[in-house]
Amino acid sequence: MNPEIERTTLSKIKSFQEEKLKELLEYVVENSPYYQKVFKEYGVAPKAINSLEDLIKIPVTTKEHLQANNDDFLCVPKAQIIDYVTTSGTMGEPVTFALTDKDLERLAYNEALSFACAGVTSSDILQLTTTMDRRFMAGLAYFLGARKLGAGIIRVGVGIPELQWDTIQKFNPTYLIVVPSFLLKLIEYAKQQGIDLKSSGVKGAICIGEPLRDQDFSLNILGQKIRSDWDLQLYSTYASTEMSTAFTECTEQRGGHHHPELIIVEVLDDRNLPVPAGEVGELTITTLGVEAMPLVRFKTGDMVKAHTEPCACGRNTLRLGPVLGRRKQMIKYKGTTLYPPAMDNVLNDFMEVESFVIEIYHNEIGTDEILLKIACHEPSEILLQNINDHFRSKLRVTPKIEFHDSKEIQKLKLSKLGRKPVTVIDRRN
Repeated sequence: MNPEIERTTLSKIKSFQEEKLKELLEYVVENSPYYQKVFKEYGVAPKAINSLEDLIKIPVTTKEHLQANNDDFLCVPKAQIIDYVTTSGTMGEPVTFALTDKDLERLAYNEALSFACAGVTSSDILQLTTTMDRRFMAGLAYFLGARKLGAGIIRVGVGIPELQWDTIQKFNPTYLIVVPSFLLKLIEYAKQQGIDLKSSGVKGAICIGEPLRDQDFSLNILGQKIRSDWDLQLYSTYASTEMSTAFTECTEQRGGHHHPELIIVEVLDDRNLPVPAGEVGELTITTLGVEAMPLVRFKTGDMVKAHTEPCACGRNTLRLGPVLGRRKQMIKYKGTTLYPPAMDNVLNDFMEVESFVIEIYHNEIGTDEILLKIACHEPSEILLQNINDHFRSKLRVTPKIEFHDSKEIQKLKLSKLGRKPVTVIDRRN
Protein backbone atom coordinates (compact mmCIF):
# COMPACT_ATOMS: atom_id res chain seq x y z
CA MET A 1 0.00 0.00 0.00
CA ASN A 2 2.85 2.36 -0.84
CA PRO A 3 2.66 2.82 -4.64
CA GLU A 4 5.79 4.09 -6.35
CA ILE A 5 3.69 6.35 -8.60
CA GLU A 6 2.79 8.50 -5.58
CA ARG A 7 6.45 9.16 -4.76
CA THR A 8 7.86 9.71 -8.24
CA THR A 9 8.32 13.06 -10.02
CA LEU A 10 5.41 15.26 -11.03
CA SER A 11 6.31 14.83 -14.71
CA LYS A 12 6.17 11.03 -14.40
CA ILE A 13 2.84 11.23 -12.57
CA LYS A 14 1.48 13.42 -15.37
CA SER A 15 2.73 11.08 -18.13
CA PHE A 16 1.25 8.10 -16.28
CA GLN A 17 -2.13 9.80 -16.02
CA GLU A 18 -2.13 10.81 -19.67
CA GLU A 19 -1.69 7.18 -20.73
CA LYS A 20 -4.50 6.14 -18.39
CA LEU A 21 -6.70 8.91 -19.83
CA LYS A 22 -6.23 7.59 -23.37
CA GLU A 23 -7.24 4.11 -22.21
CA LEU A 24 -10.34 5.52 -20.50
CA LEU A 25 -11.47 7.51 -23.54
CA GLU A 26 -11.12 4.45 -25.78
CA TYR A 27 -13.20 2.51 -23.26
CA VAL A 28 -16.09 5.00 -22.98
CA VAL A 29 -16.24 5.55 -26.75
CA GLU A 30 -16.69 1.81 -27.17
CA ASN A 31 -18.97 1.10 -24.21
CA SER A 32 -20.78 4.20 -22.83
CA PRO A 33 -24.02 5.22 -24.60
CA TYR A 34 -23.89 8.57 -22.80
CA TYR A 35 -20.36 9.55 -23.82
CA GLN A 36 -20.86 8.18 -27.34
CA LYS A 37 -23.76 10.61 -27.71
CA VAL A 38 -22.00 13.57 -26.08
CA PHE A 39 -18.73 13.15 -27.98
CA LYS A 40 -20.66 12.99 -31.26
CA GLU A 41 -22.80 16.01 -30.37
CA TYR A 42 -19.78 18.16 -29.40
CA GLY A 43 -17.42 16.82 -32.06
CA VAL A 44 -14.96 15.43 -29.52
CA ALA A 45 -12.25 13.30 -31.14
CA PRO A 46 -10.75 11.11 -28.39
CA LYS A 47 -7.55 10.59 -30.38
CA ALA A 48 -6.99 14.35 -30.20
CA ILE A 49 -6.91 14.20 -26.38
CA ASN A 50 -3.23 13.54 -25.68
CA SER A 51 -2.53 15.51 -22.52
CA LEU A 52 -4.25 16.53 -19.31
CA GLU A 53 -4.40 20.06 -20.72
CA ASP A 54 -6.53 18.72 -23.59
CA LEU A 55 -9.30 17.79 -21.15
CA ILE A 56 -10.83 21.24 -21.64
CA LYS A 57 -11.89 20.05 -25.13
CA ILE A 58 -14.36 17.67 -23.47
CA PRO A 59 -17.65 19.00 -22.03
CA VAL A 60 -18.17 18.51 -18.30
CA THR A 61 -20.57 16.01 -16.74
CA THR A 62 -22.90 17.18 -13.97
CA LYS A 63 -25.16 15.49 -11.47
CA GLU A 64 -28.11 16.64 -13.56
CA HIS A 65 -26.67 14.71 -16.53
CA LEU A 66 -26.28 11.64 -14.32
CA GLN A 67 -29.84 11.84 -13.11
CA ALA A 68 -31.43 12.51 -16.50
CA ASN A 69 -29.40 9.79 -18.28
CA ASN A 70 -28.62 7.38 -15.45
CA ASP A 71 -28.84 4.12 -17.43
CA ASP A 72 -26.85 5.51 -20.38
CA PHE A 73 -23.72 5.76 -18.20
CA LEU A 74 -23.66 1.98 -17.76
CA CYS A 75 -20.84 0.36 -19.78
CA VAL A 76 -21.42 -3.33 -18.98
CA PRO A 77 -24.31 -5.82 -19.25
CA LYS A 78 -26.46 -5.89 -16.13
CA ALA A 79 -25.47 -9.52 -15.59
CA GLN A 80 -21.97 -8.27 -14.64
CA ILE A 81 -23.22 -5.94 -11.89
CA ILE A 82 -22.51 -7.16 -8.37
CA ASP A 83 -23.60 -4.22 -6.21
CA TYR A 84 -25.91 -1.22 -6.52
CA VAL A 85 -25.46 1.97 -4.49
CA THR A 86 -27.26 5.30 -4.59
CA THR A 87 -26.33 8.88 -3.95
CA SER A 88 -28.52 11.94 -3.49
CA GLY A 89 -29.97 13.44 -6.66
CA THR A 90 -30.90 16.99 -7.59
CA MET A 91 -34.32 16.33 -9.11
CA GLY A 92 -36.06 14.43 -6.34
CA GLU A 93 -34.76 10.90 -6.88
CA PRO A 94 -31.40 9.31 -5.99
CA VAL A 95 -28.80 8.54 -8.65
CA THR A 96 -27.90 4.86 -8.98
CA PHE A 97 -24.33 3.60 -9.34
CA ALA A 98 -23.59 0.03 -10.34
CA LEU A 99 -20.36 -1.78 -9.49
CA THR A 100 -18.85 -4.87 -11.06
CA ASP A 101 -16.57 -7.29 -9.27
CA LYS A 102 -13.61 -5.34 -10.70
CA ASP A 103 -15.08 -2.09 -9.37
CA LEU A 104 -15.46 -3.57 -5.89
CA GLU A 105 -11.82 -4.66 -5.99
CA ARG A 106 -10.85 -1.11 -7.04
CA LEU A 107 -12.97 0.29 -4.17
CA ALA A 108 -11.18 -2.00 -1.72
CA TYR A 109 -7.77 -0.99 -3.08
CA ASN A 110 -8.66 2.71 -2.80
CA GLU A 111 -9.75 2.45 0.80
CA ALA A 112 -6.78 0.28 1.78
CA LEU A 113 -4.50 2.97 0.27
CA SER A 114 -6.35 5.63 2.23
CA PHE A 115 -6.12 3.77 5.53
CA ALA A 116 -2.41 3.13 4.96
CA CYS A 117 -1.94 6.82 4.16
CA ALA A 118 -3.30 7.65 7.64
CA GLY A 119 -0.94 5.17 9.27
CA VAL A 120 -3.32 2.22 9.67
CA THR A 121 -1.57 -1.18 9.39
CA SER A 122 -2.63 -4.82 9.28
CA SER A 123 -2.15 -5.04 13.05
CA ASP A 124 -4.81 -2.39 13.73
CA ILE A 125 -8.52 -2.86 14.48
CA LEU A 126 -11.02 -0.34 13.12
CA GLN A 127 -14.46 0.31 14.60
CA LEU A 128 -17.00 1.29 11.93
CA THR A 129 -19.62 3.69 13.30
CA THR A 130 -21.34 4.30 9.93
CA THR A 131 -23.98 2.20 8.22
CA MET A 132 -23.26 -0.51 5.65
CA ASP A 133 -26.90 -0.84 4.58
CA ARG A 134 -29.33 1.47 2.75
CA ARG A 135 -27.29 1.33 -0.49
CA PHE A 136 -24.53 3.40 1.17
CA MET A 137 -21.16 3.07 -0.58
CA ALA A 138 -18.92 4.46 2.18
CA GLY A 139 -19.61 1.78 4.79
CA LEU A 140 -19.01 -0.95 2.22
CA ALA A 141 -15.78 0.75 1.09
CA TYR A 142 -14.44 0.90 4.65
CA PHE A 143 -15.15 -2.79 5.22
CA LEU A 144 -13.57 -3.85 1.92
CA GLY A 145 -10.57 -1.58 2.48
CA ALA A 146 -9.84 -2.93 5.94
CA ARG A 147 -10.11 -6.47 4.59
CA LYS A 148 -7.75 -5.63 1.72
CA LEU A 149 -5.24 -4.10 4.15
CA GLY A 150 -5.50 -7.08 6.49
CA ALA A 151 -6.74 -4.97 9.40
CA GLY A 152 -9.56 -6.03 11.70
CA ILE A 153 -12.91 -4.24 11.47
CA ILE A 154 -15.90 -4.18 13.82
CA ARG A 155 -19.21 -3.23 12.18
CA VAL A 156 -21.12 -1.45 14.93
CA GLY A 157 -23.17 0.96 12.81
CA VAL A 158 -24.52 4.41 13.56
CA GLY A 159 -25.38 5.99 16.89
CA ILE A 160 -25.88 4.52 20.39
CA PRO A 161 -22.86 5.70 22.43
CA GLU A 162 -23.47 2.92 24.96
CA LEU A 163 -23.01 0.22 22.30
CA GLN A 164 -19.97 2.01 20.84
CA TRP A 165 -18.26 2.11 24.24
CA ASP A 166 -19.21 -1.48 25.03
CA THR A 167 -17.49 -2.46 21.77
CA ILE A 168 -14.43 -0.30 22.46
CA GLN A 169 -13.98 -1.86 25.89
CA LYS A 170 -14.62 -5.40 24.65
CA PHE A 171 -12.58 -5.48 21.43
CA ASN A 172 -9.99 -2.70 21.94
CA PRO A 173 -10.08 -1.05 18.49
CA THR A 174 -7.18 1.26 17.69
CA TYR A 175 -9.07 3.49 15.21
CA LEU A 176 -12.64 4.71 14.88
CA ILE A 177 -14.26 5.50 11.51
CA VAL A 178 -16.62 8.23 12.58
CA VAL A 179 -18.40 11.52 11.93
CA PRO A 180 -16.42 14.03 14.08
CA SER A 181 -19.39 15.51 15.95
CA PHE A 182 -20.31 11.98 17.12
CA LEU A 183 -16.96 11.87 18.93
CA LEU A 184 -18.31 14.65 21.17
CA LYS A 185 -21.24 12.39 22.10
CA LEU A 186 -18.83 9.55 22.87
CA ILE A 187 -16.82 11.92 25.06
CA GLU A 188 -19.94 13.11 26.88
CA TYR A 189 -21.09 9.54 27.50
CA ALA A 190 -17.63 8.55 28.78
CA LYS A 191 -17.65 11.42 31.25
CA GLN A 192 -21.13 10.49 32.50
CA GLN A 193 -20.16 6.83 32.96
CA GLY A 194 -16.71 7.44 34.43
CA ILE A 195 -14.90 5.89 31.45
CA ASP A 196 -11.22 6.82 31.26
CA LEU A 197 -10.63 8.17 27.74
CA LYS A 198 -6.84 7.92 28.12
CA SER A 199 -6.97 4.17 28.69
CA SER A 200 -9.46 3.44 25.88
CA GLY A 201 -6.73 2.16 23.54
CA VAL A 202 -8.12 4.23 20.64
CA LYS A 203 -5.25 6.18 19.11
CA GLY A 204 -6.86 7.71 16.04
CA ALA A 205 -10.08 8.54 14.21
CA ILE A 206 -10.70 8.47 10.46
CA CYS A 207 -13.21 11.32 10.25
CA ILE A 208 -15.86 11.65 7.56
CA GLY A 209 -18.70 13.95 6.62
CA GLU A 210 -17.69 17.11 8.52
CA PRO A 211 -14.69 19.45 8.24
CA LEU A 212 -12.04 19.18 10.95
CA ARG A 213 -9.58 21.79 9.75
CA ASP A 214 -9.39 25.37 8.59
CA GLN A 215 -7.75 26.27 5.28
CA ASP A 216 -4.32 26.53 6.95
CA PHE A 217 -4.77 22.89 8.13
CA SER A 218 -5.03 23.86 11.80
CA LEU A 219 -7.86 22.18 13.69
CA ASN A 220 -11.14 24.09 13.57
CA ILE A 221 -13.36 24.54 16.62
CA LEU A 222 -14.85 21.06 16.33
CA GLY A 223 -11.41 19.47 16.06
CA GLN A 224 -10.10 21.49 18.99
CA LYS A 225 -13.07 20.45 21.14
CA ILE A 226 -12.43 16.77 20.46
CA ARG A 227 -8.68 16.99 21.09
CA SER A 228 -9.13 18.98 24.32
CA ASP A 229 -10.83 15.96 25.92
CA TRP A 230 -9.55 12.96 23.96
CA ASP A 231 -5.93 12.73 22.82
CA LEU A 232 -6.73 11.22 19.42
CA GLN A 233 -4.99 11.71 16.10
CA LEU A 234 -7.70 13.06 13.79
CA TYR A 235 -7.49 12.26 10.07
CA SER A 236 -9.79 14.00 7.60
CA THR A 237 -11.00 12.02 4.61
CA TYR A 238 -13.03 13.25 1.66
CA ALA A 239 -14.82 11.06 -0.88
CA SER A 240 -18.02 10.68 -2.86
CA THR A 241 -19.97 7.87 -4.47
CA GLU A 242 -19.34 9.31 -7.93
CA MET A 243 -15.56 9.21 -7.44
CA SER A 244 -15.30 5.76 -5.83
CA THR A 245 -12.08 7.27 -4.51
CA ALA A 246 -11.00 8.92 -1.25
CA PHE A 247 -8.60 11.75 -0.45
CA THR A 248 -7.27 11.01 3.03
CA GLU A 249 -4.72 12.83 5.16
CA CYS A 250 -1.36 11.25 5.78
CA THR A 251 0.39 11.46 9.14
CA GLU A 252 1.52 15.01 8.25
CA GLN A 253 -2.17 16.07 8.18
CA ARG A 254 -1.72 18.68 5.45
CA GLY A 255 -4.60 17.76 3.14
CA GLY A 256 -6.06 14.66 1.54
CA HIS A 257 -3.69 12.86 -0.84
CA HIS A 258 -4.54 12.19 -4.49
CA HIS A 259 -4.06 8.64 -5.77
CA PRO A 260 -3.10 9.20 -9.45
CA GLU A 261 -3.74 5.61 -10.49
CA LEU A 262 -7.42 6.02 -9.55
CA ILE A 263 -8.54 9.49 -10.54
CA ILE A 264 -7.66 12.62 -12.55
CA VAL A 265 -8.28 15.90 -10.73
CA GLU A 266 -9.16 19.35 -12.07
CA VAL A 267 -10.16 22.44 -10.09
CA LEU A 268 -12.38 24.55 -12.36
CA ASP A 269 -13.97 27.98 -12.47
CA ASP A 270 -17.50 28.81 -13.65
CA ARG A 271 -16.34 28.63 -17.29
CA ASN A 272 -15.07 25.07 -16.75
CA LEU A 273 -11.46 26.20 -17.06
CA PRO A 274 -8.68 25.45 -14.53
CA VAL A 275 -8.35 28.07 -11.80
CA PRO A 276 -4.90 29.65 -11.23
CA ALA A 277 -2.65 27.72 -8.85
CA GLY A 278 -3.65 28.15 -5.21
CA GLU A 279 -7.15 29.46 -5.92
CA VAL A 280 -10.50 27.93 -4.98
CA GLY A 281 -12.57 26.17 -7.63
CA GLU A 282 -14.97 23.29 -8.15
CA LEU A 283 -13.44 19.84 -7.86
CA THR A 284 -13.89 18.02 -11.15
CA ILE A 285 -12.83 14.40 -11.54
CA THR A 286 -12.25 11.76 -14.20
CA THR A 287 -12.30 8.22 -12.83
CA LEU A 288 -9.63 5.70 -13.85
CA GLY A 289 -10.09 1.94 -13.71
CA VAL A 290 -13.87 2.04 -13.20
CA GLU A 291 -15.61 -0.61 -15.28
CA ALA A 292 -19.38 -0.19 -14.85
CA MET A 293 -19.91 3.59 -14.75
CA PRO A 294 -16.77 5.63 -15.46
CA LEU A 295 -17.09 9.41 -15.44
CA VAL A 296 -15.25 11.98 -17.55
CA ARG A 297 -14.88 15.53 -16.19
CA PHE A 298 -17.56 15.13 -13.53
CA LYS A 299 -18.17 18.32 -11.55
CA THR A 300 -18.60 17.25 -7.92
CA GLY A 301 -20.11 20.52 -6.69
CA ASP A 302 -17.48 20.81 -3.93
CA MET A 303 -15.34 23.94 -3.68
CA VAL A 304 -11.71 23.19 -2.83
CA LYS A 305 -8.14 24.44 -3.08
CA ALA A 306 -5.42 22.14 -4.43
CA HIS A 307 -1.92 22.02 -2.92
CA THR A 308 0.88 20.83 -5.19
CA GLU A 309 4.08 21.23 -3.16
CA PRO A 310 5.70 17.91 -2.09
CA CYS A 311 4.53 16.52 1.25
CA ALA A 312 6.95 15.76 4.09
CA CYS A 313 5.60 12.18 4.08
CA GLY A 314 7.46 11.57 0.82
CA ARG A 315 4.47 11.61 -1.51
CA ASN A 316 4.55 14.09 -4.40
CA THR A 317 0.87 13.84 -5.21
CA LEU A 318 -1.58 16.72 -5.21
CA ARG A 319 -3.43 17.29 -1.94
CA LEU A 320 -6.90 18.72 -1.44
CA GLY A 321 -7.48 21.23 1.32
CA PRO A 322 -10.65 21.20 3.45
CA VAL A 323 -13.83 21.54 1.41
CA LEU A 324 -15.14 25.10 1.73
CA GLY A 325 -18.67 24.02 0.84
CA ARG A 326 -20.99 23.05 -1.98
CA ARG A 327 -20.99 25.37 -4.99
CA LYS A 328 -24.81 25.43 -5.04
CA GLN A 329 -24.89 26.30 -1.34
CA MET A 330 -22.74 29.39 -1.76
CA ILE A 331 -24.50 32.33 -0.09
CA LYS A 332 -24.16 35.98 -1.01
CA TYR A 333 -25.17 37.60 2.26
CA LYS A 334 -24.88 41.36 2.84
CA GLY A 335 -21.85 41.65 0.58
CA THR A 336 -20.08 38.58 2.00
CA THR A 337 -19.66 35.19 0.33
CA LEU A 338 -20.35 32.35 2.77
CA TYR A 339 -20.51 28.56 2.76
CA PRO A 340 -22.39 26.59 5.44
CA PRO A 341 -19.26 24.92 6.93
CA ALA A 342 -18.05 28.35 8.06
CA MET A 343 -21.26 28.73 10.07
CA ASP A 344 -20.89 25.21 11.45
CA ASN A 345 -17.51 26.23 12.82
CA VAL A 346 -18.94 29.26 14.62
CA LEU A 347 -21.80 27.28 16.20
CA ASN A 348 -19.48 24.49 17.28
CA ASP A 349 -17.82 27.02 19.59
CA PHE A 350 -20.87 26.95 21.89
CA MET A 351 -21.25 23.97 24.21
CA GLU A 352 -24.85 25.06 24.89
CA VAL A 353 -25.86 24.31 21.27
CA GLU A 354 -27.11 20.71 21.08
CA SER A 355 -27.91 20.66 17.36
CA PHE A 356 -28.86 22.98 14.53
CA VAL A 357 -29.90 23.29 10.90
CA ILE A 358 -29.08 26.10 8.48
CA GLU A 359 -31.93 27.24 6.21
CA ILE A 360 -31.13 29.33 3.13
CA TYR A 361 -33.91 31.11 1.25
CA HIS A 362 -34.63 34.14 -0.95
CA ASN A 363 -36.31 37.20 0.56
CA GLU A 364 -38.99 39.24 -1.17
CA ILE A 365 -36.42 41.06 -3.35
CA GLY A 366 -34.67 37.85 -4.39
CA THR A 367 -31.47 38.08 -2.34
CA ASP A 368 -30.11 35.37 -0.04
CA GLU A 369 -31.22 35.09 3.58
CA ILE A 370 -30.00 32.75 6.32
CA LEU A 371 -32.02 31.32 9.21
CA LEU A 372 -30.27 29.27 11.89
CA LYS A 373 -32.58 26.98 13.84
CA ILE A 374 -30.85 25.99 17.05
CA ALA A 375 -31.66 23.58 19.88
CA CYS A 376 -30.02 24.51 23.20
CA HIS A 377 -29.92 23.16 26.73
CA GLU A 378 -30.95 26.54 28.16
CA PRO A 379 -31.89 29.12 25.50
CA SER A 380 -31.53 32.73 26.65
CA GLU A 381 -31.17 36.25 25.33
CA ILE A 382 -27.60 36.34 26.66
CA LEU A 383 -26.68 33.21 24.67
CA LEU A 384 -28.35 34.64 21.57
CA GLN A 385 -26.34 37.85 21.92
CA ASN A 386 -23.12 35.90 22.40
CA ILE A 387 -23.78 33.86 19.24
CA ASN A 388 -24.56 37.03 17.30
CA ASP A 389 -21.36 38.67 18.52
CA HIS A 390 -19.35 35.60 17.59
CA PHE A 391 -20.79 35.61 14.06
CA ARG A 392 -19.93 39.29 13.63
CA SER A 393 -16.41 38.66 14.89
CA LYS A 394 -15.70 35.56 12.77
CA LEU A 395 -17.75 36.10 9.60
CA ARG A 396 -18.63 39.82 9.69
CA VAL A 397 -22.37 39.07 9.35
CA THR A 398 -25.23 38.17 11.71
CA PRO A 399 -27.84 35.75 10.34
CA LYS A 400 -31.32 35.39 11.79
CA ILE A 401 -31.36 32.89 14.67
CA GLU A 402 -34.29 31.03 16.24
CA PHE A 403 -34.39 28.62 19.18
CA HIS A 404 -36.31 25.38 18.58
CA ASP A 405 -37.02 22.13 20.42
CA SER A 406 -34.33 19.49 19.89
CA LYS A 407 -36.88 16.96 18.60
CA GLU A 408 -37.99 19.42 15.93
CA ILE A 409 -34.36 19.96 14.84
CA GLN A 410 -33.72 16.22 14.68
CA LYS A 411 -36.81 15.78 12.51
CA LEU A 412 -35.56 18.46 10.12
CA LYS A 413 -32.17 16.74 9.93
CA LEU A 414 -33.56 13.36 8.82
CA SER A 415 -32.86 12.68 5.15
CA LYS A 416 -35.06 10.60 2.84
CA LEU A 417 -32.65 7.70 2.87
CA GLY A 418 -31.75 8.15 6.54
CA ARG A 419 -28.02 7.70 5.90
CA LYS A 420 -26.61 11.13 6.64
CA PRO A 421 -28.10 13.92 8.77
CA VAL A 422 -29.12 17.00 6.79
CA THR A 423 -27.64 20.17 8.25
CA VAL A 424 -28.36 22.56 5.34
CA ILE A 425 -31.84 23.11 3.93
CA ASP A 426 -31.65 25.20 0.77
CA ARG A 427 -35.09 26.59 -0.11
CA ARG A 428 -33.86 28.88 -2.90
CA ASN A 429 -34.80 26.36 -5.60
